[in-house]
Amino acid sequence: MSASPVPGLRHHLERLAADGVDVVRVTYPDLIGTDRARDVLLDHLPAACEHGLAFCRAVYHTSPQGDVVPVSGGLDAGLPDITVRPDLDTLAVLPWESGVATCLGDVTDPATGLPAPESPRDLLRAVLDRCAGHGLRPVVGPELEYYLCDADPAGPTGWRRYAPAPGVVYTAGLRADGDNHLLRTLRLLRDMNIGVISGNHEFDGGQFEINLSHSGALSAADRAFRFKASVKELARREGRLATFMAKPFNDAGGSGFHLHLSCDTAAGEGGDGGGNAFDDPSAPYGLSATARHAVAGVLAHAPALAALANPTVNSYKRFGPDTLAPWLIDWGLDNRSAMVRVPPERGSGARLELRLGDASANPYLLIAGTIAAALLGILAGEEPPAPLEGYGYDTARAAVLPTTLAAALDALEADTALTDALGKDFTSSYLSYKRDEVERFGRHVTDWEFTEYAYHL
Repeated sequence: MSASPVPGLRHHLERLAADGVDVVRVTYPDLIGTDRARDVLLDHLPAACEHGLAFCRAVYHTSPQGDVVPVSGGLDAGLPDITVRPDLDTLAVLPWESGVATCLGDVTDPATGLPAPESPRDLLRAVLDRCAGHGLRPVVGPELEYYLCDADPAGPTGWRRYAPAPGVVYTAGLRADGDNHLLRTLRLLRDMNIGVISGNHEFDGGQFEINLSHSGALSAADRAFRFKASVKELARREGRLATFMAKPFNDAGGSGFHLHLSCDTAAGEGGDGGGNAFDDPSAPYGLSATARHAVAGVLAHAPALAALANPTVNSYKRFGPDTLAPWLIDWGLDNRSAMVRVPPERGSGARLELRLGDASANPYLLIAGTIAAALLGILAGEEPPAPLEGYGYDTARAAVLPTTLAAALDALEADTALTDALGKDFTSSYLSYKRDEVERFGRHVTDWEFTEYAYHL
């Protein structure tokens, strides 16, 4: 193996070789949070670190069906490259694939040497830099739900829900999981060291939730991204489909992506973070002014935030009366019917929980958007309205969120304070990409339309 000036590279090479690894899979998220990757033979990792791996920038502009969307900097620029360099600090051996380790990649534009404008990981870094400039270090705990499906060649989609028994919410074991999917998944993810804590069967048949530990926001986004990719890969190994789609079935509820957010104060001279900036026993509700202003910011920018938290046409089918998904702009104290819930813990556990996101959200974009909205609220210094009492979902008490992806994208474009925080180049690319999705769906004839109209009209 050749030497390289990359710090610590020789140590990593020796450690990987000792673990029997001969391939490193370098991955990074695209705009929708799907993992893009290249397998690199271990002997060639030094060159990949030094020179980077070339990918076409239009990978960010490619739809799930493989169409290249005309976003500025892609087709119009002649399909130029981006450069991806392995982030060796994120190396992990894959417990389920012999001889393979994986790491995240850092993405730059070779023409400028700067991060690619569409890079979700770098967008989050930029938002966190703004927080650091105001003495705050966001801490995030992700909660994600998904459906597991078995192949059903005779079915209309080719898939059916795994273990569809009803009434098994918040259970574990064979009653809800006859093939022990959850146990296998938990153990393998544990061995990958991405901070998996626990899991259980969720509300509907074949639906599961796995919780991740809280950490600094970038680490939390990295781990949520790798978690989603890993769960899908583990399902594929068994001939199954794990989907984080917002609402994949008409007769079942949707899957959420809840975020627990707090902020530590700036690190002291020793490098340790200060206390939880959201806690104040003497303040209303035991929440500091910083926490209350953060809640107000998330509420104020919620319509625009929906474009990142609920990023697909399908996302808005998760909402509506009796769905237990938040479709009104409100907050409450330990109230799960509110969009923003403040759990009962205080002290080091003081935090807010944003329940708006669905599982299809790109972790980097959801976390970046939420933190940016909270920071805008903190800087504005405004108080939130009175918290929701009792069961919510009452349009007389709270405003309605956007009910379609198109409306959410319009709200994002109109929210110049949030788009300034996220960056104009990113926002322009995201809006172009997602509006193409809306247009393609508008032209597509659905099964519902044929069933509804064909026989009678």
